[in-house]
Amino acid sequence: MTTSLPPLEQLAGQPFIVGAGLAGIMTALSTTRRCVLFCPGRLEDVTPPPGASVLAQGGMAAAIGPDDSPALHAADTLEAGAGLCDRQVIARITREGPAIITRLTGLGVEWDRQADGSLQLGLEAAHSRRRIVHAGEDATGAMIMRALVTRVRQTPRITVIEHARARDVVVHDNAITGLRLAISGHELTLPTSAVVLATGGVGSLFADTTNPAGATGSGLAIAARAGAVLGNMEFVQFHPTALSAGKEGQRLCLISEAVRGEGAILVDETGERFTHELATRDTVSRAVWRHMMQGHKIYLDARKAIGADFPHHFPAISALCLAHEVNPVTQPIPIRPAAHYHMGGVVVDSHGRTGVAGLWAAGEVACTGLHGANRLASNSLLEAAAFGSWIGQALDDHAIPAPPAVMPASEGSVPPTPSRPYRQIMSRYAGVIRTGGGLHEGLRQILPDIRTDTGMVCAAILYAALQRHESRGAHFRSDFPTPLATGTSSGFTLPELRGWIASTVETGRTPSLPEHERTPI
Repeated sequence: MTTSLPPLEQLAGQPFIVGAGLAGIMTALSTTRRCVLFCPGRLEDVTPPPGASVLAQGGMAAAIGPDDSPALHAADTLEAGAGLCDRQVIARITREGPAIITRLTGLGVEWDRQADGSLQLGLEAAHSRRRIVHAGEDATGAMIMRALVTRVRQTPRITVIEHARARDVVVHDNAITGLRLAISGHELTLPTSAVVLATGGVGSLFADTTNPAGATGSGLAIAARAGAVLGNMEFVQFHPTALSAGKEGQRLCLISEAVRGEGAILVDETGERFTHELATRDTVSRAVWRHMMQGHKIYLDARKAIGADFPHHFPAISALCLAHEVNPVTQPIPIRPAAHYHMGGVVVDSHGRTGVAGLWAAGEVACTGLHGANRLASNSLLEAAAFGSWIGQALDDHAIPAPPAVMPASEGSVPPTPSRPYRQIMSRYAGVIRTGGGLHEGLRQILPDIRTDTGMVCAAILYAALQRHESRGAHFRSDFPTPLATGTSSGFTLPELRGWIASTVETGRTPSLPEHERTPI
């Protein structure tokens, strides 16, 4: 194992895993093959984080309690997903949840436990039982990743390449033949027949987000150019309680759902409680957003329910608040909604395979069918661990041809960067509450950057939101405020997106933005 690029001959033909969050690392640990794990920064980095996994506070959902069952977990997941979940995927993941906790324990994860040694289980919004397993209280992601990174470092068959960013996959006859990437600023192409995208989500396309800076959907753009289908792109989950502090444009610190699970309430500047805190995330986010649009300031008040125990139960959140001069023991915490998780992504089957031979996707970049229109809290870590494990096992059975003759690494042009203020555009027109006119205007403004990765992914989200003439889960349109009788998943390819833009947006057939929607939000 190495953190620098070994001779090209040693890497040719191995499976390549792009992204070193939970999904990517579980893939690497679950295959028995030699493989290469590409990390955008240093594998051990926490600040800045190389991915979202290390930031996860709430925990991992699994039906472990004596009053719980996989069937109950599945029912809660289906309810949150608002009619767009894949029942078979849900059944498989919830059934294997307890075994995944056991496997992670064997890999070195130290879960929080009760005095009798049993797992400590938390409650989060839309869960009917206490089933959230934590590690390090509210530092679950960091604790899981620390244990798994240690295991990766101890596994000689896994080659770690740091400071590496994928640019594109090379495809011939609808099959993967290589990966083009930049390693420490040097552009090169490596031959392979197996690539796993575990590149994370899209939160950093929005002005307010809990995601790390690299969460701009690069894996979605790569998969789309390769010919994969993008699905449910309109469903962006906004977390209702991000710490409303710090400089504009910075990543917002998440105030975990678990704080509300322990009794904290949402109030405005008058101290008035205005919503049910443990409703689904989309419901709470809209309630907070509407109250903000009425001129109110919003706070999460944990003083009565948690009080002096806050630093013990939520040490990481307490430290974040104190760093911004907010003491959650004695003060309500200022909050606002922020882009948090993308339910859409690269459409994959139950084994994580895309429609391109040799291309898999796992974690937030993938659309697996688990989350539907709205992710149930703490299901994402479970999904990442499950699909990472399954893809790793699938790689063992993937027929990898003899490594091709190694040619000098081909140089590729550096992709263009967007020129538009895309984060402000996306937050204004594709935020918590959307309208048809606003979505059209967002597309019009993003059009000059459509050939960049960022512009392409922004356009895909805006396009998908325009096509869904209803409100469902995390997608809410005030011009279509009710759900249709039957929910259907959405999906399209890059040529379909480009064709629609060419025939509609570029020809000026989109309606102009109504006057009442021109005021910035």
